[in-house]
Amino acid sequence: MLKVIRATDLQNQTGSTGKKKDKLFFLSILVIITFIFYIVILFKMQVVEGEGYIIQSTRVMQRTKTLPAQRGEIYDRKADLPIVNNIDSFAVDFIPGEAIGKYDSVASRLAQYLGMSKIDIDQIIPSGNRKDYTTFEIKSNVSFEEINNIAENITDLPGVSWRSKPLRNYIETKSLSHVIGYVGDITNTELKLLYNKGYTNTSIVGKMGIENQYDELLQGTPGTEYRNVDVKGRNIAEAPITQPPEMGKNLVLTIDTNIQHLAEDALGNRIGAAVVLKPATGEILAMVSYPYYDANIYTTRRSAEEIKKLEEDPNNPFINRAVDAAYPPASTFKIIMSTALLNEKTFPSDDIIKCTGILDYGGRQWKCHVYNAEKKTGSHGPLDLKNALAQSCNIYFWTIGRDYLGVDRIAEYANEFGYGKPLEIDLPSSKDGFVPTAQWKERRYHQKWLDGDTMNMSIGQSDTLVTPLHVADMMAMIVNEGVIYKPHVLKEIRDPVTNEIIESIQPEPLYTMDLEESIWKELKTDLRYMVTDGTATWPLETKVVQIAGKTGTAEVSGYTNSWHSWFVGYGPYDGDPEDAVVVVVLVEAANIWEWWAPYASNIIFQGIFANQTYEEAVKSLPHVRYYTPPTGRQD
Repeated sequence: MLKVIRATDLQNQTGSTGKKKDKLFFLSILVIITFIFYIVILFKMQVVEGEGYIIQSTRVMQRTKTLPAQRGEIYDRKADLPIVNNIDSFAVDFIPGEAIGKYDSVASRLAQYLGMSKIDIDQIIPSGNRKDYTTFEIKSNVSFEEINNIAENITDLPGVSWRSKPLRNYIETKSLSHVIGYVGDITNTELKLLYNKGYTNTSIVGKMGIENQYDELLQGTPGTEYRNVDVKGRNIAEAPITQPPEMGKNLVLTIDTNIQHLAEDALGNRIGAAVVLKPATGEILAMVSYPYYDANIYTTRRSAEEIKKLEEDPNNPFINRAVDAAYPPASTFKIIMSTALLNEKTFPSDDIIKCTGILDYGGRQWKCHVYNAEKKTGSHGPLDLKNALAQSCNIYFWTIGRDYLGVDRIAEYANEFGYGKPLEIDLPSSKDGFVPTAQWKERRYHQKWLDGDTMNMSIGQSDTLVTPLHVADMMAMIVNEGVIYKPHVLKEIRDPVTNEIIESIQPEPLYTMDLEESIWKELKTDLRYMVTDGTATWPLETKVVQIAGKTGTAEVSGYTNSWHSWFVGYGPYDGDPEDAVVVVVLVEAANIWEWWAPYASNIIFQGIFANQTYEEAVKSLPHVRYYTPPTGRQD
């Protein structure tokens, strides 16, 4: 029987076939496009970016190890012999992954050889990392004997190795420790601040002084050691690829170690400070603070108890009293008073004020330092400015401050001399000091400034505070006739290989004061007169150089019959300012009372200008040799 095919059925079959062909066509196109896409991607990865992936795969295969750079050496101004260098030492490392299954026994034996406990090693290597092929530094500053014991038993110590790790060696210690500082392991807080500068958790950083201030220069550039490792971090190549480290820059300081030793010995075992400054450049030739500490205590194997005892010493041996402790300037402030009076011309310098020993004011008696309360006698008599400064007459300067200058002018001139302002010295810590004002007292104590406050301020008492370096800068302003150069202890930066000078520190004006030349000349003359005919005549006996300067004794609450002893001076008085040096000595009231500051200054001047040691200088100065400390106050 024949089947009749209708036209409509034929059209449906043809349409269905066409749709299948269309789907097959689009599917083929999609496959081709996908194939082309993957070909392009593979071409890009293998040809265009192939080199990058090779580098990346190499990094995955490589284990890198940082090789610490030796810190730069530090020299005094002669730049011939280092005062800080590096000495060979060892560090012991442990890779726990190489001692899997034996960690506890290896750690116990290693601790025994290193004179430490296993608990110490466990704290260094957390429990979660004891199968890692990561290198952990167990101990640095390891002696050769300890390394020898480890080497003899190395077969029982898988994963243990040692390497050279230079140790900081402070050749010059004592008072130079405050200037140089010391180094130590980086703390977590320091790492957070320095991480972006390339520091790591194994970095050694400067903690105080020059070591801290110029740490980035001294650090150098670490090297890198590359080793090929497998997926578990095990070495698969014997010879590593090494990029050697570059030593840090060498630093040449302005310090003259001969003058440093001289000033150190002149101050002796007295709590206080001494500064020797070159006013024409701002260079610090010597900076002494006592008590001091041995900077090697943190790099040698000292007991924790010994270090703790030093850190808890009530005399604070870590404080650099030359720049980081502030004191009342006492009668050295009368130099600023004299400058203000000469420039303001509110009272003629040759007019007379009579000192009777006592000044009645504000319901109390203000006694000059020459007045004897028991005998009720003692006075300077009539004085002009020159003799008032020479005799350090309190009544003269009380009167001048209260009646002719006032607190605002006094504070203004003190600020002009840099008091109450930053020292800008290149050390990590220094105090600005303080100059009180009427507005300050009202804000701080809600009290009105009184004339009695002005009188106290006029003789360097009350709330005025300065560091010894501030006082040195004040005298430098007079020597330079209106300029204080920024004080600094860095003289040069040098290449550690070629010794070529990379940078020399140039004098930089810090504070200036525009006064008539005649005023500076008169101040110098009056300060010289103070030495020849004033309070410093007896102690300032050296004949090798003419000195100009000012003594001072600051009354201190909390001490009985004791005062801070000050002297600030310069020499030569009549020479080229380029050759001048400023000397400041402060002896704290914490010492048994003695008027030692001018005597110590005399020894320093004698030693500098006669090119003598402390012992030689003392032999040349009979008053120092036979000096008996006074029982009463001298000003």
